Amino acid sequence: MRVLAIVGLLLLISHAAPPVHAVQPDEIFADAVLEQRARELFRGVRCLVCQNQSIDDSDAALAQDLRLLIRERLVAGESDEQIHRFLVARYGEFVLLDPPFRPGTWLLWASPVLALLAGVAIAWAALRRRRSPAEPVALSDDERARLAALAAGDEERQ
Repeated sequence: MRVLAIVGLLLLISHAAPPVHAVQPDEIFADAVLEQRARELFRGVRCLVCQNQSIDDSDAALAQDLRLLIRERLVAGESDEQIHRFLVARYGEFVLLDPPFRPGTWLLWASPVLALLAGVAIAWAALRRRRSPAEPVALSDDERARLAALAAGDEERQ
């Protein structure tokens, strides 16, 4: 019981802790609205070094460079869409953590559904195979004779 309480307390503490971001204090805008826009953009851009983190979470030097580049473009007055287009033109769609749905990315978006459907089909086929009884096989003449002999032997014993 004590161990369970400790584990529960650790889980509570780990979920209550604020997320750690890699943004340096000297990078932060004084304008809260502009800072919020920057952070939203950071969360949608992939770190090209870490590849599974946003530049908001990454400590990589390239992620810091991308954050500074985005901040410069925000100060220049560009819209979020213009910044996204610039990043895609420079680094390709890979830089986006949430790529758009297009003919070139349909397989990426459809793969979870396709995997789920394949799993359901495999499970259904396995259950169907398990439930269906085997077809009865006809006995050969030798097997019938042997079965009759065995049955006659059992009748004699009773």
